[in-house]
Amino acid sequence: MTPPDEYRPDPTGHDGAGRLTGAGREPGREGIGPPPGAERDPGPTPLGEPDEAERPHGPPGGADGERAARAALTRVVEPGDEQAGQWLRRYGPAEFLARLRHPGDAGASFPGTGEKRVQGWRHRAAQAAVDTSPERDLDAVAALGGRFVVPGDAEWPRQLDDLGDARPLGLWLRGPADLRTWALRSVAVVGARACTPYGAHTATALAGGLAEQGWVVVSGAAFGIDGAAHRGALAAQGATVAVLACGVDTPYPRGHAGLLLRIAEQGLVLGELPPGSHPTPARFILRNRVIAALTRGTVVVEAEYRSGSLVTARAAQRLGRHTMGVPGPVTSGLSAGVHELLRGPATLVTDAAEVIELVGAIGELAPDRRGPILPRDLLDPDCVRVLDALPAYGATSAQEIARRGGTPPDETVARLYELHSLGFVERVNGSWRLTNTRRSASNARRGGS
Repeated sequence: MTPPDEYRPDPTGHDGAGRLTGAGREPGREGIGPPPGAERDPGPTPLGEPDEAERPHGPPGGADGERAARAALTRVVEPGDEQAGQWLRRYGPAEFLARLRHPGDAGASFPGTGEKRVQGWRHRAAQAAVDTSPERDLDAVAALGGRFVVPGDAEWPRQLDDLGDARPLGLWLRGPADLRTWALRSVAVVGARACTPYGAHTATALAGGLAEQGWVVVSGAAFGIDGAAHRGALAAQGATVAVLACGVDTPYPRGHAGLLLRIAEQGLVLGELPPGSHPTPARFILRNRVIAALTRGTVVVEAEYRSGSLVTARAAQRLGRHTMGVPGPVTSGLSAGVHELLRGPATLVTDAAEVIELVGAIGELAPDRRGPILPRDLLDPDCVRVLDALPAYGATSAQEIARRGGTPPDETVARLYELHSLGFVERVNGSWRLTNTRRSASNARRGGS
C-alpha cells in the first residue's frame, strides 16, 4: 500500500503554514483565513456548509492568541470530541472559546449540538478560567523542557489530519526530537498489559529490531507489551515515543515513572491533555486513535478479545494504515484477539524485517525464509534412488540394492562408489551399508534463513 502524501516531507519542511497546500487556494495565503476585506457571517449556520471549511488555525509564527486558545480548550473539550471539532473548524479556536465563555452574546449558540454537551463545555470553560490559565499551562510544560504543538506548526505531524474533526486540538510534548520528522518513519507496537513472558520477549525483540533499522517505536507506556516495546527501543539506543492519556507531567502508570523520564530524555512523551490531567478509561481508548494515526502501521503483540490494543488496530485499519499481528499459542487467551485480527485484513509478522517490508519503502524486503540445505539435498536423483534402497540397518549386496532401487547393476555400483566418496555409504566384506555417522543438528532459526 502506497503511504499517504503526508508521509512525504517537502524540502522546506512545510509550505509556509505547516500544511499541505490545498487546490484552489490563493498562493501565499494558505492557512491564514479569508483575504483582506472579506466579510464574515456573524451568525451561526448549520454544520457541513462550506463556510470556512477546513480552514487551518495556528500559523507557525506569532499566533500566540490562537495557541493560547487551543491550550485553554484542552481543559474544556475531551479528546476526540467530533462535535467540538466541527465548531472549532468553523469558528477557529479563539472565537469558539469566546462563545463558550460568553454564552449571553448574540450568536453564541451551537445549533445541532446537544444542550447537555454544550453546557458541559461551558461549565469546564468557566471552571478553567478560575482555576488556571493557558499561559500558566504553557509555562508549566516549558519548565519541563516541553512545548505545545498545534496544527499549522512546522512540527505538527500532518498525518493526524486524517482524523478529521477528531484531530487533537494540539499536542503537549516533552523531549528533544522533532515530532513530525519522527512520525514519518514510525511504527506502533501495542498489546496486553498482563502479557506472558513470550509476549514481553517478542515485543522487546521486535522494537529493538525496528530501532536498529532506524524506525521510531510508538506505544502507550502501559505495563506489559507497551513497556517492553519502549525498553527494547531504548536498549538498542533507538527512538521511541510514548503517547499518554494524561498530562505529560503526570507519570502514569506510577511504576513507569523512571521509564517515562528516560523516554523524555532520549525520545518523546506526548499527550492531548494539559499538565496535571489524570487518565480515565475513556481517555485511554481515545488516546489509541492518536497512536494509530501518527504511525505508518500498528503491530499487536498479545491481545484478548476485549483489548484496547484491538481498538488501536481497528483505528489504523479505518485510517488506511497497515495492521499487523504477532501470533501466539492457540491455547493462549492472550493471543485470541490477535488471531481474530489475523483472520481479517491484518498481516501476520514475526520480526522487524517483516514489519519493515510492509511499512517501508519499495525494495525493503524481508529475507527469504527456508529450511537448512542438507548434504543429501545436493545429490542427483539417481544417487538418491540408490541411497534410499539401502537398508537402515545392516549391509546388503549391490545386486539387492539394484533390485530394490530399480536401477541397472552397473549404474548401481557406480552410484555406490560415488556415495562412498561423499561419505554416505561404506563397503564391508563385499556388501554395502549406510555410514554410521551422526551429524550435528541445524541451528538455523525457525528452519533457517
